[in-house]
Amino acid sequence: MAMRFEQSQGMKLGQSMKLSPRVIQSMEILQLPIAELEERIEQELENNIALELAEPERDDLDEPVNREEAPDADSDSFEHLDDLSHDNPDFAENAFDTYRQPAKSDGERDAKADAMASAPARSGTLHEQLLEQWRLTDVEPDIIEAGVVLIGFLADDGYLRTPLDEVLAKAPANLGLTLDRLKEALQAIQLVLEPPGVAARDIPECLLLQLGAMEADPTDTTDDALLARVRTLITDHLDDLSQNRLPRVATESGLSMDEIREALDFMRRLNLAPARQLVQSRPEIITPDAIVEYDEESDSYYAYLNDRRAANLRVNEEYARLSTDKSLEKKDREFIKTNISNASWLIDALAQRSSTLLRVIRVVVDAQRDYFDYGPTSLKPLPMTQVADQLGVHVATVSRAVADKHLQTPRGIVPLRSFFSGGLSTESGQDMSYDAVKAALREIVDNEDPANPLSDDALADALKDRGIEIARRTVAKYRGQLDIPSARLRKKH
Repeated sequence: MAMRFEQSQGMKLGQSMKLSPRVIQSMEILQLPIAELEERIEQELENNIALELAEPERDDLDEPVNREEAPDADSDSFEHLDDLSHDNPDFAENAFDTYRQPAKSDGERDAKADAMASAPARSGTLHEQLLEQWRLTDVEPDIIEAGVVLIGFLADDGYLRTPLDEVLAKAPANLGLTLDRLKEALQAIQLVLEPPGVAARDIPECLLLQLGAMEADPTDTTDDALLARVRTLITDHLDDLSQNRLPRVATESGLSMDEIREALDFMRRLNLAPARQLVQSRPEIITPDAIVEYDEESDSYYAYLNDRRAANLRVNEEYARLSTDKSLEKKDREFIKTNISNASWLIDALAQRSSTLLRVIRVVVDAQRDYFDYGPTSLKPLPMTQVADQLGVHVATVSRAVADKHLQTPRGIVPLRSFFSGGLSTESGQDMSYDAVKAALREIVDNEDPANPLSDDALADALKDRGIEIARRTVAKYRGQLDIPSARLRKKH
């Protein structure tokens, strides 16, 4: 039986619902954390001639922004954003996609340029810094070439995990390298490059290289006997030390427990990845999107947004007047109208973002009052669906509102999403979030006897005494998530 393939054309009538580009971009605005929002506003101020930033009055600088009268930003309220597009057919859909640096007026100092000029120069990569050191060393040229090859095989933490014979096989043939020359170059790299421990092939070698540098340093006043004990422990007993089997180490090494503890205290001065010191990572700067404070008079917590820049945007009055000036050419009026429409949409979208975010935060503050009063162990389960139902919005709107946002609270800066979690019921009938259970577990471990740490079964019993009943395997899972070692590793001998 033959098979036939045919092509045909047809027409079908149907209905479908699509989100306009403006609604999609409104959702993106809602999801932006404050730092990215500031960048977005800066770009719009540069690109849109009709948008300007009104400086707040001096009397208003210390007053929190009131967002009560801002429009609600639930799933349905995004509809009116389409009106801006329908009323302005020439409205550019991608008006906000161009990212440029903010301009400055004549004679005005550029704060960003000043900050960049004052910032320290960016350090080179690990390999660049090591190569710069290596080329300044006083060794033979053929060893220099072999060392350059070896440095290229170093991992980001400074370890050489590639065997030398494999390095030799992958090295350019025209260099004429030999295995002996690579060994000699590796020894030179380990001796002369800073910090000590670079190009080690494993952890014991890394620690011994650092120990050797201390022994060779005439300014180091560490007792030679202590250095000898540390070398013995690293060479022969490092695995037992990592597993906290100190009694076995004492038996096999003949050292007393006090001598082992003294050596361990000294070993904490050593670095498992010393090469990382050459590449400094900048700490992440977190700007809170909202601030929660306590009012003693009303015995309540209140929240306000940290978005004064967004609150002070406005449409330039002069351009608004020019948009209706018939003496201007039509193309100029259309250009101005498009920019005014863009500015109006952005101001409206920012107001909706502020309204939604503040409403969500206030629900969180009311629901998690015990957290602010008593700490993480009092955190309650709070599903996003519950907040969405309470506000009358879609759960996706709540999810976007809390994404990557942070709160500055009397208990520090915390992610807004951390207040949303599932939980369990305690024996007293109260609900307790999983994060609160983890906080209770951490508190129990912090207060245990170091000489007799609690096993997972004992931790489960201790939680049960607090009315929290979970299985031993759940305790082990939470302990792993909190980076709490097992009882054997926590024991202090």
